[in-house]
Amino acid sequence: MTFMSLESTLLPKTVKIVEVGPRDGLQNEPAAIATATKVELIARLGKAGLKAIEATSFVSPKWVPQMADNAVVMRAIERLPGVAYPVLTPNLKGLEAALAAGAREVAVFGAASESFSQKNINCSIADSLQRFEPVMAAARQAGVQVRGYVSCVLGCPYEGPVQPAAVAQVAGALFDMGCHEISLGDTIGVGTPEAAKRLIETVGARIPIDRIAGHYHDTYGMAIANIYASLQCGVTVFDASVAGLGGCPYAKGASGNVATEDVVYLLNGLGIATGIDLAKLLPAADHGSTVAPEQCGGKLRIVPRRRALAGYGPATQGFAA
Repeated sequence: MTFMSLESTLLPKTVKIVEVGPRDGLQNEPAAIATATKVELIARLGKAGLKAIEATSFVSPKWVPQMADNAVVMRAIERLPGVAYPVLTPNLKGLEAALAAGAREVAVFGAASESFSQKNINCSIADSLQRFEPVMAAARQAGVQVRGYVSCVLGCPYEGPVQPAAVAQVAGALFDMGCHEISLGDTIGVGTPEAAKRLIETVGARIPIDRIAGHYHDTYGMAIANIYASLQCGVTVFDASVAGLGGCPYAKGASGNVATEDVVYLLNGLGIATGIDLAKLLPAADHGSTVAPEQCGGKLRIVPRRRALAGYGPATQGFAA
C-alpha cells in the first residue's frame, strides 16, 4: 500500500520556474561581465529545460551599468522553441528599446513600500503606477505580455514589516492595468512561511491565485520554506536564480534569489513536474557561480561536494534524482 498524506494531494502537479539569474542575479555584480558570458549562461539554462528566462533589463546604464549591453544580449541569444525571454522595462523609453531589440515579453516593477519606491525608482508608489500606464498601452498595441513585480512584500530595509493589505493594493493595481502575472518579491529575504501564507491569502483575495508568482530571496535561509508554504496556498509559479546569484543594490546585505537548482530539487522530491533536467541545470549553476563568485549561494551545488571531501561518497550522488 502506498501512503500519501492529505497535504501532498493538495499540492500542485506542475510548477513553472521563471529564471531571473541573468537579470536579477547579475545586475548587482560590480565587475564587468562579458556579453558572451551572459549569452552562454542563458543558453545553458534553456538547454536545461527552463521555459522562462529573464534575459536582461532595459534601464539606464547610469543606474544599472551591468545591463548596458541589453540590446546586444537580446540579439545574440539563441531563442529556443517554447522558451520565453522576458526583459525588465521601467518606462516607455525602456519598452521601446526592448521592442526594437526583439523582446516579446516585458516586466514592470513597483514596490509595496513608499521608502523603497523612492530609493529604487525615485518616485512614490502612486507615481510609479501612473508611469506604467503608457507602458501598458504601448505593450498592448505591440501584442506583448507584461508581467508585474512588487518589491518588499514581506519587509522593507527602511520601514521594516510591510502589511499584506499594502501589497494587495499594488498587486491589484498592476493586475487591473493588464499585467498577466504578478510576482511578489521578498526583496530582502526576511519572510517566514506563516508570513508568506498570510501575504498570499490577502493578495489572493484581490487577484486570482493562478496569477501570483513567488519571488523569495534567501538572506535568512527561509526561501525554500516560503516556497513550500506558497505551494500549499496554490501558487504554481516561482522566480529563482541559478546558483543563487544576486542581491539588491538598495538593500545592503540581502542575498540573491533562491537558487534554481535548490527549488528543482525540492519540487522533484515532492513529485511536482517542472520540465527541468537537474543533471543539466547543475553545470549551468556551476557556470553561473564562476561568473559572479562573490554573489552566489544555494545548497545543492555545495553540500554534496563538502560531503565528498569528508568521505561520504561521490560529489554528484543524488543530484539527478
